[in-house]
Amino acid sequence: MTAHDFILPLFVSEKIERRRPIASMPGVFQFTVSEAADEAKRAHDLGLQAVLLFGIPGKKDEQATGAYAENGVIQEALRAIKRTCPAVVAITDVCLCEYMSHGHCGVTRIDGDHFHVLNDETVDLLVKTALSHARVGADMVAPSDMMDGRIGAIREALDANGCTQTGIMSYAAKFASVFYGPFREAAESPPQFGDRRSYQMDYANADEALREVALDIDEGADVVMIKPALPYIDILWRVHERFGKPTAAYHVSGEYAAVKAGVEKGLFDERAAVLEIMTSLKRAGADIIVTYWARELAQWIKT
Repeated sequence: MTAHDFILPLFVSEKIERRRPIASMPGVFQFTVSEAADEAKRAHDLGLQAVLLFGIPGKKDEQATGAYAENGVIQEALRAIKRTCPAVVAITDVCLCEYMSHGHCGVTRIDGDHFHVLNDETVDLLVKTALSHARVGADMVAPSDMMDGRIGAIREALDANGCTQTGIMSYAAKFASVFYGPFREAAESPPQFGDRRSYQMDYANADEALREVALDIDEGADVVMIKPALPYIDILWRVHERFGKPTAAYHVSGEYAAVKAGVEKGLFDERAAVLEIMTSLKRAGADIIVTYWARELAQWIKT
C-alpha cells in the first residue's frame, strides 16, 4: 500500500464557526470552509492525493437548492481548496440528502402512507449540482444517490459544458446498510420519514450489484465504488475481476466507529487492525480506498 491508495473524506459545514467533533466518530470533525482548505493541504503534505467533500448547508429545502447554489458550501470549499492547495485532487459528493429538508436523496412524492423518490426529477438536480461543482474546480464528481441514468446524464452535461476533464467516480454498488448511521450524524442527513431501501440496494442481491456497475460503466463512469467495504468484499472482488475498471471501496462510518469502539475497550491495537483491514481491501481489488484513517495510514505505511 501507498498513500496514493487512500482518499480522505471531509465534512464542510456552513453552520459552524470552528471545527466540531462528531460524537459517534472519534477523531472526525465537521470543518468550516477555511479549515477544510487547511485540512486538504495537510492531507496533501502527508502524501495523500485526494479528498472527498461532503457539504452541510445553512438551510435546507425540498428542492435541495443549496446543493447547486453558486455560493453553496461545497462550491466555496472548492474555491478555497484550489487557492490553498491546487495540486490536491478535489472530489465532491453529488447527492441531495444533505440539502433536502426531508433527508432523502431525491425529490419525493407522498401518496397516503407511501412515499416515492422521483427518479428523473432528481437526476435533473444532480446534473445541476455536478456542473456547479465542476465549474469551480472539482476534479472529479462522485454521484452517491443511486438514481437510474444519472451517470450518463452527468457525463453528457459535463462534456456539453466544456468540463470534459472532470472525472466521475460512481457509487455504483451502494447497499442499504446499517453501517451508515454515524455518517448521518456527521452529514446531518437522516431521513425524516421512511428509509432509503427503495433506491439503495438489497444487501443479499449480488447480481443486482453487478448489473448496476455494468450500467454505470456503460454510461461513462471512470471509477466505480463499492459501499460499504468489508461486508461486501465479495462484491469488490467480483467487480474488480469482471470489469477491470478502477475500483474504489468506501470503508464507511459504521465500520470506522466499530473499530474505534473495540480499541477503546482494549480489544485490539488500532494501527494493527486498520492495516489488516486496508490490506484485505487492497488484496480484494480496491485500487482506491475512501477511509477516515487516510491521514494516519499515510504516516503508518512509511514506518
